[in-house]
Amino acid sequence: MTPAPPPAHRAPAVTVVGIGADGWPGLSPAAHDALRGAEVLIGGPRQLDLLPGTCTGLRVRWPSPLRPAVPALLAEHAGRRIAVLASGDPMYYGIGRALTETLGDGALRVLPHPSSVSHACARLGWPVEDTEVVSLVGRPAARLAAALHDGRRVLVLSAGADTPAEVAGLLRERGWGLSRVRVLEQLGADAERLVDGVAGTWDEPPGDPLNVVALDCRRAPDTPRLGAVPGLPDEAYEHDGQLTKRHVRAATLAALAPAPGELLWDVGGGSGSVAAEWMRAHRDCRAVTVERDPVRAARIARNADALGVPALRVVTGAAPAALAGLPRPDAVFIGGGLTAPGLLDACWEALPAGGRLVANTVTLESEALLAERYRAHGGELVRLAVAHAVPVGGFTGWRQAMPVTQWSVTKSGEMS
Repeated sequence: MTPAPPPAHRAPAVTVVGIGADGWPGLSPAAHDALRGAEVLIGGPRQLDLLPGTCTGLRVRWPSPLRPAVPALLAEHAGRRIAVLASGDPMYYGIGRALTETLGDGALRVLPHPSSVSHACARLGWPVEDTEVVSLVGRPAARLAAALHDGRRVLVLSAGADTPAEVAGLLRERGWGLSRVRVLEQLGADAERLVDGVAGTWDEPPGDPLNVVALDCRRAPDTPRLGAVPGLPDEAYEHDGQLTKRHVRAATLAALAPAPGELLWDVGGGSGSVAAEWMRAHRDCRAVTVERDPVRAARIARNADALGVPALRVVTGAAPAALAGLPRPDAVFIGGGLTAPGLLDACWEALPAGGRLVANTVTLESEALLAERYRAHGGELVRLAVAHAVPVGGFTGWRQAMPVTQWSVTKSGEMS
């Protein structure tokens, strides 16, 4: 049998050229040819202004907001030779991702330039692979909090001239005022500049909007230490008593087993501790927490902000009704309201094959419900008991916390 011929090679529809602050002289001959030969040149005003007059294509500025405009703009110029300008490496926090998602694999020819991260690490003598990178371009500064660990080196991709002061202010407020702050402006250009200081005393005026902020993280002695694994101290949360306590929380997250890109439903959020630590497990983990009490829902949002996961979505409403329309979860945690009619069924139906469900309770009524589901679906039914040492007169004894019954199960069936 004669094998079928391979599919014809499809020429990329768009060429993406990374350009640095050094402009046209810093580009390769291949990039020069692509830009001079383009019929349409798309980019930001700063990037387009770096091109010489020999680039004669129609110059089109990205509108704002940029992301929603990508499909329509590309469709408008379909069939013409298009070159898109991007800062540094287009595939590293750049426009390359949006273009690939719009056009599909194989539709881009990418000519990268050294990223601002590579430039900054070269100037500072930091190994790139050992450096944490946090982008604040179009993202809240609060997400930086999750990257703060004593002795770590962090590069912050700035949204503009005001970002360094915003970062220094966050560090002061969160107890990291001892951290060294260096702002690297116009990396790779003749106008390159470095400003050095300490977060606690930072009073530099806004500089060039094209900057990267380098942090040597130093925690103040009285600032609580937050580790990188689930089971943060209970004191890390603002709460009214509705909190999955530290040791039970660690066991709960272990059973939920977060993985990059997965989505958690945290039903009966309380203080949002399980959802927050799910998201702290990996920067690509996502979570929705559902809480019927508006006061607690607002508190969950504050806790998420404080712990560096401001993208945690908080839905105020009673489950199961509030679950309608939510994206399909990879895992579900039920921390309260187990006896609400239809709640367990709704969560179970929402899970795909291979999805995990974990439910905790301290009441006999809910425990009976979990025992029934354990008999029907299997999984693991455990009782978690924690005791703390407390003073007993002049001695020390154990004070038992209420035992928690936990059911954890993986939904069987054909994987989609």
